[in-house]
Amino acid sequence: MAYQILTSVAASITELKKNPMGTAMEGEGQPVAILNRNEPAFYIVPPALFGYFQELAEDAELNRIADERMNNPEFIEISIDDL
Repeated sequence: MAYQILTSVAASITELKKNPMGTAMEGEGQPVAILNRNEPAFYIVPPALFGYFQELAEDAELNRIADERMNNPEFIEISIDDL
């Protein structure tokens, strides 16, 4: 089965064992695919990029909640004078 490697940098588990920080730094701020028998086993993701991914996930969740609330709106009528 062919696997898609979603990074421009890849390294083997053997390289990772020999030099963990050097392997992680090869990506220069981008993820590094770690291969096991030429298949992606996992990705090393730098902290800044991981934080960005977390923000994207949180934004997606908030959008889902907003969309759900828009489908079942519960509007309350008020007078402008009450504000």
